[in-house]
Amino acid sequence: MNPDGSCGRRLDVNRAFARRLAADSIASGDDTGWFETLYAAAGQGTATVPWAGLAPNQGLVSALAGARGGGRAIVIGCGLGDDAEHVASLGYATVAFDLSPTAVDAAQRRFPRSAVEYVTADLLSPPRSWAGAFDLVVEVFTLQVLTGAARRTAFARTAQLVAPGGRLLVIAGARDEQEDPGEMPWPLTRAEIESFREHGLSEHSIADVLDEEEDRGLVRRWLAWFTRMEASQPAPRGGEGGET
Repeated sequence: MNPDGSCGRRLDVNRAFARRLAADSIASGDDTGWFETLYAAAGQGTATVPWAGLAPNQGLVSALAGARGGGRAIVIGCGLGDDAEHVASLGYATVAFDLSPTAVDAAQRRFPRSAVEYVTADLLSPPRSWAGAFDLVVEVFTLQVLTGAARRTAFARTAQLVAPGGRLLVIAGARDEQEDPGEMPWPLTRAEIESFREHGLSEHSIADVLDEEEDRGLVRRWLAWFTRMEASQPAPRGGEGGET
């Protein structure tokens, strides 16, 4: 952070602009149209995407440390591509998608020789061919910027991407059930993060961690892993254990 605090003030302004776009879009009945508006404004130099750090998410990097690819991976809400490039560097055949065509175009320009397949697609209505197609599904900070029915649908569609024997990694803001969700992004409750069980996944681990942000200090995050059992594997009795 700059000594005069200018960096933090810029981040506050960027978040405020994104929140206004989201609020206006949701109020008009469009839960997701504001993403393209934000990325288009950023492409024109009139705004900045507050979550686009131009580097892989450090929680993702740590969670995948030592991972050996070889399967298929998909990165949800890939934005400008940094997380997808990191996943691909581990040896996964990687698909990365975003609702915003401007974001996808920007990612392709940033990484012109990338092995990642960048696609414009909607998490709320993904291609049918993606169902159960990925050994690793990566979701970082997308669920928390959705609300209402769109949020619930996004949980279901995210789970549906996981192949038998595959894994889902979720990194998201965390809050207690009784805690005010505040302004967008709206952190997930424990019940929400556990709701992946309702969509055919088993909890492997859910960690409640503290993450340092440049302008907000320590912020609570969920870092959660889920799996889908192999098709021939019998359902476990008594539920799936996991670290808390």
